[in-house]
Amino acid sequence: QVQLVESGGGLVQAGGSLRLSCAASGRISSYAMGWFRQAPGKERELVAAISWSGGSTYYADSVKGRSTISRDNVKRTVFLQMNNLKPEDTAVYYCAARPPYSGGDYYTQTGYNYWGQGTQVTVSS
Repeated sequence: QVQLVESGGGLVQAGGSLRLSCAASGRISSYAMGWFRQAPGKERELVAAISWSGGSTYYADSVKGRSTISRDNVKRTVFLQMNNLKPEDTAVYYCAARPPYSGGDYYTQTGYNYWGQGTQVTVSS
């Protein structure tokens, strides 16, 4: 069983930066990991994902060039560094884990079976 706890959200001005962290209990070294976000009235979207080894990453167009996902399998932690934040980045951000038996590609929104409780990111203009 995998449990995920996000931290690092908060209120920041446009142009600022935040680093989100996701601490996992349970072994995630073979799991792909993703960061999703959901803004009020909008569907949840996958914004960044990383393969189990960290050797491959995916970014949604909305955050590409401004965000970096990384992982430390020894510390069982996944990070999302977000720079040049915009008001449209305001959302609840969720960390999720995708087991290796999920099949398909880690950069799709399916197969993520374990979720954190979310952390609020608010970007003021």
